[in-house]
Amino acid sequence: MLSVQNKEQYSRNLEEYNKDGFTVFRNVIDPELIAEARDHLLWLREKFPEFRPEHLHHPLMRDDAFWVRLVTDSRLLDIAELFLGPDLACFTAHYICKPPRDGQAVLWHQDGAYWKLSPMEATSLWLAVDESTAENGCLRVVPGTHKLPLQKLILRDDTPNLLMSSMEDRHFDISSAVNIELQPGDVSVHHPNVIHGSDPNRSSKRRCGLDIAFIGTSTAIESEGLYLNPILVRGAAVPGINQYRAWPSFDADKSMQFAGCESWTHKSQEVNARHPEFVPSRHDDEPVQEIVRRMLARLKSGTTKELRSEA
Repeated sequence: MLSVQNKEQYSRNLEEYNKDGFTVFRNVIDPELIAEARDHLLWLREKFPEFRPEHLHHPLMRDDAFWVRLVTDSRLLDIAELFLGPDLACFTAHYICKPPRDGQAVLWHQDGAYWKLSPMEATSLWLAVDESTAENGCLRVVPGTHKLPLQKLILRDDTPNLLMSSMEDRHFDISSAVNIELQPGDVSVHHPNVIHGSDPNRSSKRRCGLDIAFIGTSTAIESEGLYLNPILVRGAAVPGINQYRAWPSFDADKSMQFAGCESWTHKSQEVNARHPEFVPSRHDDEPVQEIVRRMLARLKSGTTKELRSEA
């Protein structure tokens, strides 16, 4: 339960979000859990060396107990609930890890332009795993642009960039963009329509964050085959909308060890027992690497929504 002090601060955050399309929460996650997230990054990089560190997408963590433990942390869910209400699901998340001197840019875009959701009741939480500064390619946001409709995207292969696309800058004034500098454990939140991006990392310091997308459970995911089934993280599902996957038990072959992993299986079994409608992963499921390759191919060829070539 939020303290009175937190409620007052969160009220100011909500006001800022409604005005500007983004807001920042400081000191949300403790250093111990951030250290585990860094260990998780190394574990994933060793397990999936074929993918760039900017592309550690959620299918790679399909049966990963630590990933579910992290995205269901009550401190993150309290923030998501502020914007979406008490019934929440996580439908996508990935580490965006820009290595020193080689980290790719994220060109100007709106998250909602890549998502097929109905209605578009979603928000993104960006958890800083490393220090994120202007020097190493922090998030940049154009305040107030969440009031714009979603814009079409242009395929971009003229410069290395994570999304392989961007929106045209004629829709906004780039000079009004602000840097969102974060310390490890801070969380920035942004609206699906707000225009944002980040520069390449040309510094000697890594810049990594976990980008987590939440929806209210009354929102239907219409991108069949692109995402895994979502995780119900708080509250109740709406009958007939989405199919949720079971919380994974701890398995040392599928997750790194973490604080509390010994008791995690009991917790996940309790959650799954309350939700017999959850769908477990099967041993014959498509390899997670193939799912990520398909996601990246979608980005290159047109993403989940229409892109057009630059005239």
